Amino acid sequence: MARRAALILWAVALTGALGARSAAVRSRVAAPGRASSRVAVAPRMAATLDAPATAEMIRNIAIIAHVDHGKTTLMDAVLKMSMNEQELAKGFEAAGVDQDVGRVMDSNDQERERGITILAKNAAVTWKGAKVNCVDTPGHADFGGEVERIMKMVDGVLLVVDSVDGPKPQTRFVLRKALDQGHAVVVVINKCDRPSARPEYVVDKTFDLFVELGATDEQCDFRVVYTSALQGVSGHAFDQLEEGMGPLLDAVLEHVPAPKVETKTLEQPLQLLIANIDYDDFKGKLGIGRITQGKIVSGTQAVLARPNEEPSKKTRIAELFVFDALGRRSVQEALAGEIVVVAGFDDIRIGDTVTDPDTPVPLEPIAIEEPTVRMTFGVNKSPMAGREGKLLTSRVIRDRLMKELDRNVALRVAETDNADTYEVSGRGQLHLSVLVESMRREGFELFIGPPTVIIKNIDGVKCEPFEKVEVTVPSDCAGSCIDALNRRKGDMLNLNAVDTADGRGSTTIEYVIATRALIGLRNILLTATRGEMVMDTQFDSFKPYVGAIETKEQGSLLAFEAGTASPFGIIGAQDRGRLLIAPKTEVYKDMIVGIHQRAGDLAINVCKTKQLTNMRSAGKDKDDGVVPKVEFSLDSCIEYIQEDELVEVTPLNVRMLKNPDMAGKRKK
Repeated sequence: MARRAALILWAVALTGALGARSAAVRSRVAAPGRASSRVAVAPRMAATLDAPATAEMIRNIAIIAHVDHGKTTLMDAVLKMSMNEQELAKGFEAAGVDQDVGRVMDSNDQERERGITILAKNAAVTWKGAKVNCVDTPGHADFGGEVERIMKMVDGVLLVVDSVDGPKPQTRFVLRKALDQGHAVVVVINKCDRPSARPEYVVDKTFDLFVELGATDEQCDFRVVYTSALQGVSGHAFDQLEEGMGPLLDAVLEHVPAPKVETKTLEQPLQLLIANIDYDDFKGKLGIGRITQGKIVSGTQAVLARPNEEPSKKTRIAELFVFDALGRRSVQEALAGEIVVVAGFDDIRIGDTVTDPDTPVPLEPIAIEEPTVRMTFGVNKSPMAGREGKLLTSRVIRDRLMKELDRNVALRVAETDNADTYEVSGRGQLHLSVLVESMRREGFELFIGPPTVIIKNIDGVKCEPFEKVEVTVPSDCAGSCIDALNRRKGDMLNLNAVDTADGRGSTTIEYVIATRALIGLRNILLTATRGEMVMDTQFDSFKPYVGAIETKEQGSLLAFEAGTASPFGIIGAQDRGRLLIAPKTEVYKDMIVGIHQRAGDLAINVCKTKQLTNMRSAGKDKDDGVVPKVEFSLDSCIEYIQEDELVEVTPLNVRMLKNPDMAGKRKK
């Protein structure tokens, strides 16, 4: 009787649960504006299975695009649709991001301040029983290394293109990397809510780009999905958008293939290529990568291997994770095709292969294009050194730079003849300035030298890097911008003028120009266009050296002596140029305090005070005549300095000065 009563109670409970689930489904169907196709979804099925996900249940994709075309916002829309409100709020809180602002994947402080994605990041969503591993990638050319190293983790890409701008320089770069790997491409025409959207034109231009890059017939037959990530709508036709990202995820399931994993592949020795590195305060260094063959089991032994190198010593896999929405979920094992996170290897690096200790089979490391720009990082030796930072010595600077190499695969660090100085090479000025800003916020003080390009000898010819530049300016400013580019020995490729709603018109200018000619050019163009210039650059190739290039036309105003800047001294110096300091700023000799209105440097006394007399009134020495200082960011300072100048970087201030080691070598 007791057993029968228990069975009856179990049946009643089950019926109630099924009824509640049916009611939930009915409420979703009845929700206004919600597409009926979403009822067929099995919410979070793949993420809650106890057994590891098989290859058929997985889609691995990367979201790629030119900067500011909406990759991260699109990822927000996908996550909001696939997660309930509680999970989403928890994910935003963990990332330290305001849910109303969005861009949860841009959790890095600099990413949110600059409005760009700097680091590639992983997330996972479930849709109709399938698990979709997504990688959000940077769109800026200087962080192309982040895109290159994740291409082996995925089987397809979402190419996001602005519905107005169409394909841009970085669109070409990221698409070329995807096509080289043979990936399937789903083209996402984003920002379709813009009044000036022109989707047909953008699709045609995108197809032309596929053909130009040598895509196969299968790759040229790409799927197109139209979205407005900001409004959270998508559809297969521009004029038929529906709520949610369902059509987009449907296109992923249909057009992006599942990982190619055969039965015999699962029985082969483990191969897991590490494509990213993460850190955890409790678990230490974490390796992120995709299992190419075999399976990985938590608690078993494995080694790190590279071609033509001895494998590392055996190490136990301390813990294994898979991506689940915005977080990670611990699992016991994972099969080929899955993207996993491995803990337990203290010396794991990008490009390592986690493999079986008995039969190590390393994969080819990830190939990354070479750096084009370098700067020197050295110990701060200014008269104010040690006042604001705690990390000052060459040893701690070296250790920090070497640590950066663990995850920044496009970076190079080399020692110089000076024990206090290191040469750091990267993909561009922004790539290196982001590293400097990170070190500054961590408490470092250091000297930064001016950016210089890397010269190569190719077949006996001295060559330097060139970049393809696309500048969009108001039409009435196009002449001065073209003149500035010509004076820096650029070659024009294209010029296209279009009408705009304000009647001024917009002109897009394309040039090929030496990378070193770009240093300082952005500020010149911003001045010429009154801040209305948009410039995009993309590495083109190494070409023969073009000789001397015109540098900045104005010199620097230098502090004549150490002291505190006074209002009287600044007012007297304002006729000489634009000042970079305010009253009561502490200065030292040869510190750059302003921009000279003429060529050449000029020493000025900004610490000078007014002579006291018995006729002077109490209110005569105020700041009424002081012109507000010109604000210079770290990026502006790095772009401004010349070969005999340095940037002093501390946690609280960024200053510029003449290089004391080159005092006898300055041009008169």
